[in-house]
Amino acid sequence: MTSIKEKATFWISAIVYFLFNLRVSSTFGDTVVQTLWQLLQTVPFVGGVTWLIIAILQYMANGEKMPWDRRFRIFFALGIMVGLFWGIYEYAGVAPGSS
Repeated sequence: MTSIKEKATFWISAIVYFLFNLRVSSTFGDTVVQTLWQLLQTVPFVGGVTWLIIAILQYMANGEKMPWDRRFRIFFALGIMVGLFWGIYEYAGVAPGSS
């Protein structure tokens, strides 16, 4: 991560990841609690899938290690997708755990 463009896109993807996992509520405290709860529910799964993808990519590259910023970019991309789908599920009127 040497150029300003790479640094900017890295931080933009981190901010977009946070925005897709942001759960807005009536008060600021509730927003923080709901967002942290969202992250606690999704980060382990996103991290596990990211780890699996990185392991496969490194295996395909004959064991060459992937740079840390690329690993985070994969995590952010998967996290954005999970946050989007989970948000659509929640905002569609189906409360989690109401089955």
